[in-house]
Amino acid sequence: MVCKDCEKKLGRVACPDPWKSGARNTVDGGGRKVGENKAITGKKARFNPYQRFEKCRICKQQVHQVGSHYCQGCAYKKGICAMCGKKILDVSSYRQSTT
Repeated sequence: MVCKDCEKKLGRVACPDPWKSGARNTVDGGGRKVGENKAITGKKARFNPYQRFEKCRICKQQVHQVGSHYCQGCAYKKGICAMCGKKILDVSSYRQSTT
C-alpha cells in the first residue's frame, strides 16, 4: 500500500497503455512524450541489479520496492504506507493472523 503522496515516486513503465483509461503511462496524460528515448531519459525508473535494497524497519526482511522502508506484509498489517510509514488505514477492527 502506498499513500497518494508517494504514488508519484513509483516507477513508470516504458511502453504506454493507450487502451486503458486512467493509466499512468499514457501519452495524452503527460506521462510520456512521443518519440522519447527511454534509454536516456528513464534512468530514475530503470531497474538496477546492483542496487542494494533496504531492509524492512519492522521485520528486517529485504524490501523489494525501490524507495520503500517497509515490506508489503508489514505495511498491510499495520495499515501504513510502505514508503513513508504514514497511517492510511485503520486496522483496529481487522482480524489478521501472522501466517
